[in-house]
Amino acid sequence: MTSTDRNTSPDRSAGPAPGPASDPVDTSRPGTGTGPSIGTGTGTESGSRTRLRARARRAADRLLAFARRPYRDRPDPSYRVRRWPDLTALCFATVFFWSSLTPSLVPRPWYLQGLVGGITAAIGYALGSTLAWLFRALVSWRPPDRVRTRCWQAYWLLSPVLAVWLISESARMQRQLRVLQGLPPALTWHTPMIALIALGLLLAALLVARTVRLGSATLIRLLGRVMPRPFAYALGAALSGLTVLVGVRDVVFDRGVVDLADRIAEATNGDTKDGIRRPASRHVSGGPGSLVHWQDLGYQGRNFTGSTPTRDALTAWTGRPARDPVRVYVPSALPAVFEDDRPFAAQARLAVHELERTGAFDRAVLAVAGTTGTGWVDPNVAEALEYMYGGDTAIVAVQYSYLPSWVSFLVDEEKAGRATRALLDAVRARLDMLPADRRPKLVVTGESLGAYAVEASFDSADDLLASTDGALLLGAPNFSPISREIRRDRDPASPVWRPEYREGAHIRFAQFPATDLDRPAAPWSWPRAVYLQNASDPVVWWSPDLLLSRPSWLDDPLGPDITPEISWFPFVTFWQASVDMTVSYGVDAPHGHRYGAGAVDGWAAVLPPPGWTPADTTRLRAFIGHRRAAY
Repeated sequence: MTSTDRNTSPDRSAGPAPGPASDPVDTSRPGTGTGPSIGTGTGTESGSRTRLRARARRAADRLLAFARRPYRDRPDPSYRVRRWPDLTALCFATVFFWSSLTPSLVPRPWYLQGLVGGITAAIGYALGSTLAWLFRALVSWRPPDRVRTRCWQAYWLLSPVLAVWLISESARMQRQLRVLQGLPPALTWHTPMIALIALGLLLAALLVARTVRLGSATLIRLLGRVMPRPFAYALGAALSGLTVLVGVRDVVFDRGVVDLADRIAEATNGDTKDGIRRPASRHVSGGPGSLVHWQDLGYQGRNFTGSTPTRDALTAWTGRPARDPVRVYVPSALPAVFEDDRPFAAQARLAVHELERTGAFDRAVLAVAGTTGTGWVDPNVAEALEYMYGGDTAIVAVQYSYLPSWVSFLVDEEKAGRATRALLDAVRARLDMLPADRRPKLVVTGESLGAYAVEASFDSADDLLASTDGALLLGAPNFSPISREIRRDRDPASPVWRPEYREGAHIRFAQFPATDLDRPAAPWSWPRAVYLQNASDPVVWWSPDLLLSRPSWLDDPLGPDITPEISWFPFVTFWQASVDMTVSYGVDAPHGHRYGAGAVDGWAAVLPPPGWTPADTTRLRAFIGHRRAAY
């Protein structure tokens, strides 16, 4: 190479030139090459601008390439876990999230809306991802890269806008539902927070799923070194599934959720509600002469017996001499003298001894009350019966658990029915020892899981009517055997939320008992059973069937407090109803899982005392309603 060649060669150490190195230098244009403009400053400034523009172009190209990369580049088949979400799965997740914004049975706050949205979005992503995997496995055709790019761009353009609009629409529908259920329309609805909570839950679920998938792939690869690949796949998948199942059931649920709930409930069970004092009446468990010590009754037992109306209070309301009511409560922890290998039989035996001690078998009415998981008995139900009969009543209940009802349902559902059946059998055996004309009327009652406990104590609706003098059941869960039987065999043309059974001859349902119990117009004979059942009660309608089946309570006509904008969507409605149960007490009776003073009308229909009038029912309903509101 000559010296001239060396002098005119580009300086490679100075970095790449703005244009291709092979382009000739045009010295006829000012500011280019090494022409006469050198030394005037113009060429130097123009060259700097050219280099800046070239760098800007390169940066823009790299940015566009980065933006296009997730959409245009197909995932490397060697990757065990995708680097980027699947478009089909994201579309399913988004549609599921949108569907979760529709109203359900009761109004819900914004943070629970975000929870429902995140859970359902994760379900939608899993379903979409599965379908996309099946499509890739069965179909060889793939959409062109350009089509995939346009689909991604459309998704990012439309989904945020539609999400904001639909969340705003959900606020409007929630306000309408609040008005329908007697709540003020004011509502705080944090649109950004709903979206962020849902997105956070989706990302957390996606992270967990990918971690499990990566771990499974690693396990299969390690097993493949020591056994044939088909066996490695089968064994690896089985071990991974077992690990997840055991981890969720035993570690997360049993040792996590249930253990935490158990500790909290155990601590609460040892406490006493403010204002509750040990009763001075010998007719109440925990009082003078009781076989059950006050400190052993548990939280709900002390609340139940410690709030018993006094004879003076009953006399003041009735205007005639009253009696001290009998309230017997047997806790799950028995005194040592009554301990037995059959705990439910031992509880029943202790309960009968307490009933005998308090003179319960000399009363006009003896009520066996099913309790919820914590051992709760609805005070409205108990007080309505006591005020109606001027204290000439006895109410007995046993505690089979101190856990919240939802935990009791999951871990010891059978205890509710077994404990209540043992109590009923013992009480009826004792009643059979009395002359027929001296026996108190036997009635059964329960709310929520307590209603299930009562129903599980009988073989059928006919058995319930044949074995008692009446029943008042409130908010019976969907899995309760007798109410499920009645709804299944209801008279044609009657809605499931207010079923008519055998033309209302013995059993009737009501949400607004003052008017609903008059339907149908056919004669109503004794013994009678009344079900208080709100059309908007998620406890009544929750069922695993909601995952894949449209429920009959969404058929026309809808219940009186159900918004016409409600709809069923696979998986989504199930989680909406699940969350609705946690806020079912956030509305006023008779909506959600609140039944208020409706027990007054129920008892007046099931077993009214002699001379009882509709005016008495109205007066007692108002008294009970105001009394509970003051607490």
